[in-house]
Amino acid sequence: MENVVSLVDVVKTYIMGDNEVRALRGVSFDIEQGEFVSIMGPSGSGKSTCMNMIGCLDRPTSGIVKINGRETAKMNEKELSVLRNQTIGFVFQQYHLISSMNVIENVMLPLKYQKVEKSLRYERAEEVLEAVGLTERIHHKPNELSGGQKQRVAIARAMITKPKILLADEPTGALDSETGKQVMEMFRMINGEQNTTVIIVTHDPRIGESTKRCIRILDGQIVE
Repeated sequence: MENVVSLVDVVKTYIMGDNEVRALRGVSFDIEQGEFVSIMGPSGSGKSTCMNMIGCLDRPTSGIVKINGRETAKMNEKELSVLRNQTIGFVFQQYHLISSMNVIENVMLPLKYQKVEKSLRYERAEEVLEAVGLTERIHHKPNELSGGQKQRVAIARAMITKPKILLADEPTGALDSETGKQVMEMFRMINGEQNTTVIIVTHDPRIGESTKRCIRILDGQIVE
């Protein structure tokens, strides 16, 4: 199988005033195309820094990060932006929907950045919203939706570009347990039916146990 994510001896050090903080201390792992994986650890463990590396939002201090076969440290900001837009779909805990836009406008937005024709953007948005069960809500604004519906909109927006990697940061953190289960089932469906690599960053052991593979991180190092 093809590795879509590869970290080799990755170190990330932040300068905080006069102090150096080593967020990652030689982290190595591979994630294959089509895997359903969680990266789990408590606050301050380094899992968010791992997410930033995979999402091309940051670069390592040392070591190698390859996303879809490309080494991110050797890419400029424009190249990283293109890689993010074409390869990675992001889902966040707080949804990050634009309040002035309705559901379908929010979902179409990534295709606008790709300069896709408007009629095709609309058609594709209708398809992904049907897949997440929100056909009847396409003209609603985010403030007219429940938390679970907002997260499904965020998942639809992430999936509209047909990314190889779906990267979710604490996607159930703002949801009640039953709605959280429904969202996790949606990730399983996307992973199984579309062979999308799903990576969930979480502090919740229940979420970690519900994925096919769990990478546990503590104090900037892989422990399991």
